[in-house]
Amino acid sequence: MFGPPGFAYVYFIYGMYECLNFVCEPQGQAGCVLIRAIEPISGIPAMRRRRPTARGIEDLGNGPGKLTLAMGITRKQNGADLISSALQVRRLADEPAIEVAVTPRIGIRHCADWPLRFLIAGNRFVSH
Repeated sequence: MFGPPGFAYVYFIYGMYECLNFVCEPQGQAGCVLIRAIEPISGIPAMRRRRPTARGIEDLGNGPGKLTLAMGITRKQNGADLISSALQVRRLADEPAIEVAVTPRIGIRHCADWPLRFLIAGNRFVSH
């Protein structure tokens, strides 16, 4: 969390889940974005093997613990460079325009009403 921006911060929570964050602030300053959900576009058969109880494609990665399970992300990827490691963030070659919605945070009690949850408006893969 205090590392350089552009790197993964993966931590263990509730004694059972890994959570994926992207470090966004300068090194030495805490600042990450929790990745809460994914819209699977490739690797779906592998995700289904890792999450056999998911009912539909929308359920494969619609929560922070679900997405790390589906993608096989563990604390071994903590500190991974999100540009040059096996865990990469890439832009789609033909990326469509999106509308970003801002909502209160979920899954917390302290400052839950702060508008710090960003998502693609109307996307069916968003966590609840």
